[in-house]
Amino acid sequence: MRSLAIGATGMIAQQMNVETISNNIANATTTGFKKQRAEFQDLLYQNFRRIGSTSSDAGTIVPTGVQVGAGVRVAAVARVLEQGNLTVTDNKLDLAINGSGYFQVQLPSGDTSYTRAGNFKLSPEGIIVTADGYPVQPNITIPAEAVDVAINPSGEVLVKLDGQVQTQNVGQLQLATFANAAGLEAVGDNLFLQTPASGQAVTGNPGNPGFGRVTQGALETSNVNVVQEITTLISAQRAYEMNSKIIKTTDEMMQQASQMR
Repeated sequence: MRSLAIGATGMIAQQMNVETISNNIANATTTGFKKQRAEFQDLLYQNFRRIGSTSSDAGTIVPTGVQVGAGVRVAAVARVLEQGNLTVTDNKLDLAINGSGYFQVQLPSGDTSYTRAGNFKLSPEGIIVTADGYPVQPNITIPAEAVDVAINPSGEVLVKLDGQVQTQNVGQLQLATFANAAGLEAVGDNLFLQTPASGQAVTGNPGNPGFGRVTQGALETSNVNVVQEITTLISAQRAYEMNSKIIKTTDEMMQQASQMR
């Protein structure tokens, strides 16, 4: 009976759905996290009576036919890129992107990764780095004698040195955008890698056309809506139970058929 296999595909698909929702909820407080959504497709159909075939010598057409589906599969787990809320931290090196774009981060391998998490720190050499010590690109060094750091919405890093009135520009932050940002590959640690699906990175200064602006002393929160995720989780759980019920019912039907004399 096909319903056994169909129910199994439904359980597998809903298991993936629950795992996706679980990851969203787990990262509800992760800086710059973008929630994901499982997307489904129906499987192939078997035609017992083909739609549009002729049903008589007079040329009459079958209007609907008989098609039986083979179940469901997960087609994609898409990332939802809507802007998260901004929370004020008053930390000089906390930066939030208000709009499109990603900060660029150099990995130990030399590759460039991308992130929306702007909770930056200073290395022992005064370089602006991530929480893991990876330098933000382009490299910007804050002098040891600096008594204040200001980063304007255009990404200019200005420092005030001890004993001086005028600020000095020590670097320019740049953002990267992609034609298909949903095609970036998540590698953990709030980092993404460029892929053929995302397209090549386009870099530019914050505030330029197509690029967001930088807000100092704030962080972008996760865009996960916990109430919405719990509601979706309940729906996924019910769907999983329904598919398991299909398998149980099919098993009972097969037992009844085997007991017939």
